[in-house]
Amino acid sequence: MPNPRGHTADDYLEAIYALVFPVGEYRPADAATPIAARVADRLGVSRAAVGETLRRLEDEGLVERLPNRWINLTPKGIARAEQVVRRRRIFERFLTDFLDYEPAEVHDAAAGVGDAFSDEMVERMHERLGRPERDPHGWPVAPQVEQAENEQLLTLAELTAGEGAEIVRVAKDDRDLIGWLYAEGFRPGAHVHVEDVQPAAGHLRVRMSGDGPSGDERLIAEKAARSLFVRRAVD
Repeated sequence: MPNPRGHTADDYLEAIYALVFPVGEYRPADAATPIAARVADRLGVSRAAVGETLRRLEDEGLVERLPNRWINLTPKGIARAEQVVRRRRIFERFLTDFLDYEPAEVHDAAAGVGDAFSDEMVERMHERLGRPERDPHGWPVAPQVEQAENEQLLTLAELTAGEGAEIVRVAKDDRDLIGWLYAEGFRPGAHVHVEDVQPAAGHLRVRMSGDGPSGDERLIAEKAARSLFVRRAVD
């Protein structure tokens, strides 16, 4: 969905970062995989707008565009993107923990307001919050922890009948979907056991336990299940 406030360079760096370091596919030696079209889709903007911004980021030494249309973050770009990611996740926790925002609301709000705070102010927030390790959606505040953890995770949609898992993170792309997932108990820390998978119907039947509504079976669409990043239970 397009963002009515417009997108900053940091928004682009955050989007590219998410594509360079995807869940389940962390390959630092071969990370230059995003192309302009994927960045445009992620931000809800035109490819022309992406091209213009990428040129500016390239001039600043933050990204490099390769002959095959791939985009790579330079070392300088990775450092800045990691800073952007970290400060926004801290601010998301400030919004939920101090201002009583719902998890579904905080990602857009953090991008729109959090950039106005200095690094020192954000660090003071983190200290006052008790130095939480994760944001309201389960994503690590420390990007290095996220990158190391990525290869351990998969989506709930990838599990088969009979498998159990703990929900570790919730994707932030769809505000309405996040609201539904949390209302149904699909949140970080909850445990899920897949009872049945129905590919033709496009849903899974699962049993929940942990935080929120638990102990009962429910259906979840594959689309929603792809927004939940889980860690398989160890037998």
